[in-house]
Amino acid sequence: MSDRLKSIAFTVAIALVCSLLLTGAATGLKERKLRNVAVDRQKNILKAVGLLDPDQPATVVQIERLYQETIRCYAMDGAGRIVGGDADAIPVCFYVKDSQPAAYILPVDSRGLWGKIRGYMAIEKDGKTVAGFSVYSHNETPGLGGEIEKPWFQENFVGKRIVDEAGAFAAVGIAKGKVADAITADRQANYVDGISGATLTGKYLTGGLKEILLDYEPLSEQFRAGPVSLPAGS
Repeated sequence: MSDRLKSIAFTVAIALVCSLLLTGAATGLKERKLRNVAVDRQKNILKAVGLLDPDQPATVVQIERLYQETIRCYAMDGAGRIVGGDADAIPVCFYVKDSQPAAYILPVDSRGLWGKIRGYMAIEKDGKTVAGFSVYSHNETPGLGGEIEKPWFQENFVGKRIVDEAGAFAAVGIAKGKVADAITADRQANYVDGISGATLTGKYLTGGLKEILLDYEPLSEQFRAGPVSLPAGS
């Protein structure tokens, strides 16, 4: 065999071996990757409802155990009724304490300046008050709109209201600057401080949160009317 053919054969053999190794690695790591995705989702749901301290790292086992013990996920229809197996149903999770829902958690999927902003928002069982907010995916500019992923920004949502002083739906939004300076006193409970230099990020996230909260308003109304029970066997 000529040197040229030997070189070609060697190259083909190396390419084949590398291909097999990559395929094997991808297959072998698939289960781990899927678990990591699931754990990240669980972690952010727990953060949104205040069950994980962002400053205190938790192990995968701790996250999975806490999630299993405290969170129940279902789907609801457009009228806020809990249903199952409906392709048109809306996902919703509940923080369960003493066998009763202490808060409900909504997935956030909002437009941002450079792409989607994804996270979770938790509402207290009064159907009015934000229990927490977390962001796990975004494409916003680091140091500007990217501050939405920082604890200082997310913690501003805790205690804010999704209804106005009269009890009507009002959502929760991001102010252009400090709430105390930009928003009238009667509406300050519905806003968090904005991020300097990230007005558009705040604008898009405000619009996205309003749409999402409107989708879940039928469920919120049920919580505002009184205790909500989860399906039997939950």
